[in-house]
Amino acid sequence: MQNPPMPSTTTTPAPIRFGPVPQHVLVTGGTGFIGRLLVQQLLRDGHQVTVWTRDVAAASRHLGTGVRCVARLQDVAQQQPCDVVINLAGARILGLPWTDARRAQLLASREGLTNRLVDWMAGLARRPWLLVSASAVGYYGVQAPGDDTALAEDAPPQPIFMSQLCQRWEQAALRAAPLGVEVVRLRLGVVLGRGGALPQLLLPISLGLGGPLAGGRQWFSWVHVEDLLRAIAHTWTLARQAHDAGQPPATPVYNVTAPGTVRQAEFSRIAARLMHRPSLFPTPGLPLRLLLGEQADLLRKGQRVVPAALLRSGFAFRFADAQAALADLR
Repeated sequence: MQNPPMPSTTTTPAPIRFGPVPQHVLVTGGTGFIGRLLVQQLLRDGHQVTVWTRDVAAASRHLGTGVRCVARLQDVAQQQPCDVVINLAGARILGLPWTDARRAQLLASREGLTNRLVDWMAGLARRPWLLVSASAVGYYGVQAPGDDTALAEDAPPQPIFMSQLCQRWEQAALRAAPLGVEVVRLRLGVVLGRGGALPQLLLPISLGLGGPLAGGRQWFSWVHVEDLLRAIAHTWTLARQAHDAGQPPATPVYNVTAPGTVRQAEFSRIAARLMHRPSLFPTPGLPLRLLLGEQADLLRKGQRVVPAALLRSGFAFRFADAQAALADLR
């Protein structure tokens, strides 16, 4: 059964505020699509930002002079201790086949990098009080078309690689909790913005070749990038309140997906209508499976993930349905 339409707030948004006081924030993945937008918002809100990156020169060119870029974690706190870490790093999931070498690379870029962050925190005299660590809705595995179960944060994982990757990624982040660090885990749906995955999703539609993929009945869990940035700020504020109240470090997890999940065929129809293009050309699922192997199931099956914990906490989505999100991003 399709989700009912969700109200969306499309008036001029309030500024994004990350906590009550300026902080020194370390960002990983700061040169990616989400990371660049996050860094911009942090600077606008008065925070000092350091980005941990392999290529300092390239990162500095992309991010500008207001951001400090370092190649070594040992250099992060030279001038000022780090207060908050936002961990967005991770190699691209879709694309190359999941060979053993590729799986090892995906694990190293998520679990391995996060372990390095926590090991670095453990050696600090003054540790960050907060770690916000990305994960993905792949934690829940996949659902067969026709399975309409809504997956909240308490839904179980599955014994498939994508789910195991997210589980290990999150477990690495949770190692910071015994160090006295608040750990917030964010399970992200497909992030829609003027970069990232959306241009690739819209390309066949713009060429007039859009339509249902593998039948189109699979659920598509997504979030507008502005709502993602606001969710980071919202969960930061909640963690700060708990920290200031002297509560033991918590490890909450939040699904960061819009309430208005849609089936893949409906998402294509909405996009095609807004772009004045047809959405009539089906893409069968078997060739995808033969080409991509197990990772094709992320496209052929999907998940119906709901933001239960965010909604309970009082978070209001600005773009709660796909029509409003895609109209904003045209």
